[in-house]
Amino acid sequence: MAEQETAKKLGGGAPEELNTAASSKTVVAQGEASGSRDNAEEGNLISKSAAKKEAKRLEKAAKAALKSVTSSSTAPKKDKKEKEKKEVVQQEAWVNTTPAGEKKDVSGDLPITGYDPIQVEAAWYDWWRAKGFFKPQYKADGEPLDKGVFSIVFPPPNVTGNLHIGHALTVALEDAMIRWKRMQGYTVLWVPGYDHAGIATQAVVEQRLLKNEGKSRHDYGREEFIKRVWKWKDEYQEKITKQMQRLGGSFDWDKVAFTMSPELSTAVTEGFVQLHQKGLLYRSNRLVNWCVYLNTSLSNIEVDQMPLKGRTLLNVKGYDVKERFEFGVITSFAYPIENSDERIVVATTRPETMLGDTAIAVHPDDPRYTHLHGKYAIHPFIKRRIPIVTDAITVDMEFGTGAVKITPAHDPNDFECGMRNNLEFISLMNDDGTYNENAGEYKGMRRMHVRNAIIKRLKEEGMFVEQKDNEMAIPICSRSGDVIEQIMKPQWWVSCKPMADEALQRTAAGELKIQPRTSHAEFVRWMENMQDWCISRQLWWGHRCPAYLIKVEGKAVDTVDEKNWIVARSLEDAKVEADKRMGGQAYTLEQDSDVLDTWFSSGLFPFSVMGWPNQTADLKHFYPNSILETGWDIIFFWVARMVFFGQAFTGQMPFKEVYCHPLIRDAFGRKMSKSLGNVIDPLDVITGQSLQKLHNDLRQGNLPEKEILKAEDGQKKLFPKGMPQCGSDALRFGLANMTSGGRDVNMEIQKIEGYRKFCNKLWNATKFCLFRLDLVDLQGVRQKGSFVPNESSLPTGNESLVEKWLLHKLNEASDAVSANLETRDFSVATDAAYHFFLNDLCDVYIEATKPLFEANVDSPAKASAQNTLYTCLEGGLKLLHPFMPFVTEDLWQRLPRRAGDATESIMISSFPEKIPQQEFPEALRDFDLVFETIKSARSIAAMYNLPTNGKTLDEKFAILLQIRKPEVRSMIESQIPIIVALTKGSGQAKIITEDSEVPKGCGSEVVDVEVTVHIPVEGKIDAAAEIDKLEKKSALVQSQRDKLQKVADTAGIKDEVRARNADQMEKTDAELETIRLALERFKTLL
Repeated sequence: MAEQETAKKLGGGAPEELNTAASSKTVVAQGEASGSRDNAEEGNLISKSAAKKEAKRLEKAAKAALKSVTSSSTAPKKDKKEKEKKEVVQQEAWVNTTPAGEKKDVSGDLPITGYDPIQVEAAWYDWWRAKGFFKPQYKADGEPLDKGVFSIVFPPPNVTGNLHIGHALTVALEDAMIRWKRMQGYTVLWVPGYDHAGIATQAVVEQRLLKNEGKSRHDYGREEFIKRVWKWKDEYQEKITKQMQRLGGSFDWDKVAFTMSPELSTAVTEGFVQLHQKGLLYRSNRLVNWCVYLNTSLSNIEVDQMPLKGRTLLNVKGYDVKERFEFGVITSFAYPIENSDERIVVATTRPETMLGDTAIAVHPDDPRYTHLHGKYAIHPFIKRRIPIVTDAITVDMEFGTGAVKITPAHDPNDFECGMRNNLEFISLMNDDGTYNENAGEYKGMRRMHVRNAIIKRLKEEGMFVEQKDNEMAIPICSRSGDVIEQIMKPQWWVSCKPMADEALQRTAAGELKIQPRTSHAEFVRWMENMQDWCISRQLWWGHRCPAYLIKVEGKAVDTVDEKNWIVARSLEDAKVEADKRMGGQAYTLEQDSDVLDTWFSSGLFPFSVMGWPNQTADLKHFYPNSILETGWDIIFFWVARMVFFGQAFTGQMPFKEVYCHPLIRDAFGRKMSKSLGNVIDPLDVITGQSLQKLHNDLRQGNLPEKEILKAEDGQKKLFPKGMPQCGSDALRFGLANMTSGGRDVNMEIQKIEGYRKFCNKLWNATKFCLFRLDLVDLQGVRQKGSFVPNESSLPTGNESLVEKWLLHKLNEASDAVSANLETRDFSVATDAAYHFFLNDLCDVYIEATKPLFEANVDSPAKASAQNTLYTCLEGGLKLLHPFMPFVTEDLWQRLPRRAGDATESIMISSFPEKIPQQEFPEALRDFDLVFETIKSARSIAAMYNLPTNGKTLDEKFAILLQIRKPEVRSMIESQIPIIVALTKGSGQAKIITEDSEVPKGCGSEVVDVEVTVHIPVEGKIDAAAEIDKLEKKSALVQSQRDKLQKVADTAGIKDEVRARNADQMEKTDAELETIRLALERFKTLL
């Protein structure tokens, strides 16, 4: 029969014969009744017996295909290995023939190849963009739509290289929100952008030049090197753009932004000037993180911490690879006390810095050193007097000797101690890592060589005490791998404390919502402990600081003193100010050669992309942004900066909400790293990639050969068969489904591949629905069907119980998807859409209406069932669209439109909402009972291993439904055709009332207090074994009953708990009675 080609079990979903090679074969018979009619229309005459054989063959194919797909809310499991190799049919590679920007023609037959993500996803993006669907929509007067405004700025990826899977997560989540709000009728703007990523981009270009040409930036000079960086930027911005588009991101490309574009550069200059005018920007000679190899200061985010358990020999960047230097040890040595034979012992992990020691600190309450307060030690090599100071903040007298060497110019804690005690700051190191004249005889030596020399000298002078293993972490430059030094540099600093205090007040007042809660707590903690921000970088690639040094010929100029600097929007403005200051004295102006920290321009991004400092329409409509969606790891480094600048320059928080998504780790829970070979390019997941191609891609980067071999080994373990082709929709849906509010998720390609199978199921289910609507045959060949959906989607009043149930389920799913997108619970939102389509629509409704369609009679009931099918199929596609834009568009375009509906695309159609006319709570309750009855019947059949392939009524089993209440009996009786149809192997169902009507030898299961299912199994089972099972089950249920009784006997429990407990006891009692009766009946068989 026609419906025999559908899945045969409730958990099996849509008809799966179309998942197999059968989909590309000619199906000459569709069924005993409807198939004969349709084939007669086509002129393909075939006998009934042949039709039955063909139907049987397809049923077997469906059964086999169903094994490859699960119906759980998580991704389906991997296919089991086939025992026999199937013949591979070579097909011509599909070629997209749709001209760019034109609409794909899907009016013909569905492709015989079935679901192919490359084919399905082709052409739609260019058409969407050409039609302007990505642009904000306004009313006739130019104002936003009545629903309101929803805006997001995409966290601008660095132009250092291709996007990775973390960026794909950002696209998936943000585009889901954008498409959802667009479909809800909001004026939506999603701004794409790119970050110049100063140090990161400069470093990667320098590494490439060194690897390919053996040259550094200094070989080219600043101007020529910058040209090469711009060329790199253009190349990778184009690659990133293609990735963003391939992922389906519905960005407004007319608004695309780059942090070093003329417009955003103007905003950077304006921000710098305004901060200086507000007293929030100053110049100071303070400690900075210094990378010797890159010759620049770094932000904390660019510094990694390498943990060491103890003594470790490491190679340091820039030194001969054969040289190893000692880390993870603490060295103790003695300072002689002036005019005394006494010595004081201190300890350090960086002995070379002792050349810059300017004090020894002890705790004021430590009795061991009271007699040394105010005295001096003598530096053993430089003979400098070193004061002994008291400092309760710096010194823990229980740790070590209780005496601490203080090097204010090379350690952050010592710096603070130096400031408190007015100590001398002696800088030891040049920018290139060599020691300067303050190091005495060690002048000109490289820092790590000085370390070895100092230890040797301490031993020679008798000042060395000991060395011990010391568990510690050393700071490493994340860009170069060099060991970071702390040095004093005159730089531009932003005063952050006032802005942090304001941010805390505004956040507490509800102006900014941060979720999840862990990220909110982290944000507050950072704000409460905020320190000033060094924004100067000694790079060539970036925004030059708009600060100009006044120089007078023949006079030395103090570059630290802010009075010698002019901060201005342009050189011309600086000259005007300089003329006023200099009073006719000759001078020259020299712009600061340093560039700004990348986070400075990124901090302006939410409003600079809207046209700030100009007052534009975009700034009026879309600022503050509705939400910032980003990774939790940059909540301080980026989110905090944007909050600061939003307050300072616009008087508002830059966004109303921050959602921090989890970080993606590999399948083993490791952080993704190129050297581990676990970095995933989204395009590799979308299109599929061989293992060899993954290996080849490693060699396109800057990894040394040793790291490449290590990465190849990692790829072999993670992707032994390469990367399977999954498509954008599966990748997006899988990433969204993984996002449940945690801080980390493990990326398993098998899960994404499972959602690729769900896309396949979606495709085949829709094709089967079109078949049910008489619009295609089972192959997907277009038919001249007469079905036209009702003009209104609202119920007509003629719907059957299962139709009402499905419409109510659509209401529930619509509400659940929107509610959970609103709360950013993407996992639950995707589950709701997934379950509605797969379980409610496919597994239940399509199967439950089988008897109606098998009858092959045009009737009002069939027409109603078709309209409900259409309404819920379209609704299901719309619910999935924010997560799976391509396949839902491709399928939606194949559906007929209602009269008067001229909507061009699913992405601008209305998102399903909870409709009062589709609320059928009674139908939900009633059909849920029917559904539970079916599951109980299946459970009994499975428990007793009853045959499911009976041909005649005698070979099939009967279902006895024991129901006492007349109203329940009447409802269940009306659904018997559905119960029989959905219980595989059953041939009939009968309603009974009394226990006496239950024959001996029945398998029984309680559905609820009112309904019990019995299936006669006499002669088909071992009675003694079944009695043993029932006695064990009785003991288990009685144990549960006893626990419920204890709860009932407990005083003071809540009324709702007592009521729920009573309901459970009533059902348990009914189950015990059923087991008792079943035991009696089975005992008669012995």
